Amino acid sequence: MSLFNVFKVSSSAMTAQSMRLNTVASNLANADSIVSADGQPYRAKQVVFEATPMGGAGEMSKGVRVRQVVESAAPARMVYDPKNPAADEKGYVAFSNVNVVEEMTNMISASRAYQTNVEVMNTAKSLMLRTLQIGQQA
Repeated sequence: MSLFNVFKVSSSAMTAQSMRLNTVASNLANADSIVSADGQPYRAKQVVFEATPMGGAGEMSKGVRVRQVVESAAPARMVYDPKNPAADEKGYVAFSNVNVVEEMTNMISASRAYQTNVEVMNTAKSLMLRTLQIGQQA
């Protein structure tokens, strides 16, 4: 794999993880929402990644890209609050299906993956600079 492809692969991963972080932030911001714009409880969103070919002809390197953002199929969180104006006939209010613990775990995972790719890029940059220095000394 070309050293330049390292930058392409890492940057594709950083872009994908950035999208994942934005989705987590949106989910956390709506964790206690009762209704969204469509009148239904907010549904947590998840980012789906897929591998994508990178590099030129004959190279086998793969990057990553966001394939789609899907809504969680988990049921809404039902809370008994008969005095709430959004309560149903049984006194339950449907809140978003966002699990804050899962979202915090996703946030930590995405953040660390992003940081790891930054380190990969920094290491590749350092290797390229050292290679140039070797060429100058010869």
